Formats: sequence, structure tokens, C-alpha cells
Amino acid sequence: MNGQAPIQPEVNTLGGSLTIGGDMTVHRLGFGAMRLCGPGVWGEPLDPAAAKRVLRRAVELGITLIDTADAYGPEVNERFIAETLYPHPAGLVIATKGGLTRPRREAWNTNGRPEHLRAACDGSLRRLKLERIDLYQLHAPDPRVLLEESVGTLAELRAAGKIRHIGLSNVSVKELRRAQRIVPIVSVQNRYNFSDRSSDDVLAVCEKESIAFLPWHPLAAGGYAAGGSALARVARRHGATPVQVAIAWLLARSPVIVPIPGTSTLDHLEENVAAARIRLSAEDLNAGGRH
Repeated sequence: MNGQAPIQPEVNTLGGSLTIGGDMTVHRLGFGAMRLCGPGVWGEPLDPAAAKRVLRRAVELGITLIDTADAYGPEVNERFIAETLYPHPAGLVIATKGGLTRPRREAWNTNGRPEHLRAACDGSLRRLKLERIDLYQLHAPDPRVLLEESVGTLAELRAAGKIRHIGLSNVSVKELRRAQRIVPIVSVQNRYNFSDRSSDDVLAVCEKESIAFLPWHPLAAGGYAAGGSALARVARRHGATPVQVAIAWLLARSPVIVPIPGTSTLDHLEENVAAARIRLSAEDLNAGGRH
């Protein structure tokens, strides 16, 4: 975290705050920048000027964690963030990931080889215009490479001062434990939302050990438009949208969750940020268990 004036949020709490790794505090509502790329997370934004307005507005609203990856674009997303926000505001954490390659639009191939991860980290540093990446995450374990080799490489990059903290993405509890034997893991980024809770066991470990949990695909809750859905019923009680309730549910689900909803429009960004003001009751949360 380096740069210019500190961020002054327009929304007071943004879900409160969470300290990651013992020394890096962020607001609990982040922003996933992936959708600022072109269709299929490929290529340049369709409307670069509009995408820049969304990114700048996210920071104005007090978002202090932006999630990206070298695979988004590929490389486009990281470069676009730097082009838009550099010099980076003080207090802004840009979390990026390495370990996936995109030889074509539909491909998301794992590559956890040490030489690839070293080059990927150097590329991210260059594109993001950072001297050190605050949170660098292994995008996914590579079944062809020992997880210990991939994580060990990130540990070396951390020792070299290129990475501040290390996280994992798309991992099981067993994989998390293997990684923890090598280096402190401060975050896990798995798919998790109102409808898909398959990472409940990973979340439980994260909560017990104060590891940040960044759910990707946080709004993929089925039945948003269905008037009889649990989300829709709770939304009506709060005068909110189902999308807002999905975000509020994640914030209420665990104090270590940092939702990172993404969007390419200002209206949806404002809607997402306003969700942090919703306070769900026990009845609302129980309704979430009957989706």
C-alpha cells in the first residue's frame, strides 16, 4: 500500500473492516475487477472510459481491496487498473493472482511451475506499477506440480520483498494445510455464495484461524428473479434488491468474509456498495438456509 492521499469512504462502514495478515486492514466490501475486461474476461474493456469511471468510483466509495489476476485479459486487467488509479491511493490493497494461463479465450490452464510463478509475479509487479504486491494468491493448484513447490516459490518471492502476503484460491482444507506448513497463508479465495456453499469447511477453518475468505462468484445465487425465492422474500422486507441481499448475507455469514462483487456499470456498483448498509435479522439469515 503506497501512493497518495488516503481513501475517504462515502459509505461509513462498507461492512466494517478486517485486518489481513496482522498488518493490512481493508474494508470488508471489496471490488472484483475481472468484469472490466472484454467478453469472456478476454481483451480490452468494450468501453474503456466507462470502465475507468467504475474503477475510480469504487475507490471514491471507500473500497480498499481490488481483486485482479494476470489471467484476466490476460494481463489487460492489471494494466488497466494501473492506468486508471496510479499513483495508487494510500490504503488501497490490490490483490492479484498467478498460476493460470490463457492461450485462448475459453482456456484457463493451470501452471504452478516455479519458473512460471516467478515470471508471473514479475509481470504483475510491472503492469500494476508496484514495488511489492500486498496480496499475491496462487490462482489454483496445478495437478502436475507439487503444491509445496508452487507455494514454496511464493514464499521465496515473499522473502525477496516482492510479495507482502500470500493467499490461495480454489483450494480444499487439505491443500490449505499443506501450504500452511511452508508459509503463513492470510487469505483463501474460493467460489462461495448464497446458493453454493461447498466451501463451508474451508470457511470454517478460515474463521477459526482469522484467515480472510474472499468468495469469488459472490452473486451467483440462483432464482434472483423468482418472486418466491428466499432472496426475493428477504429483499422485499428490506426494500432492497436480491443482489443486495446476497451481498449482505455474505457479510453477515462470517466476519472473515470479504465479498468482491464486480460490475462494469456505475449503477450496479452503487447498488452493491449500498448493500453494506443492510442489517439482516436472524429470521433473514435462517431464510438463507432454506434456499
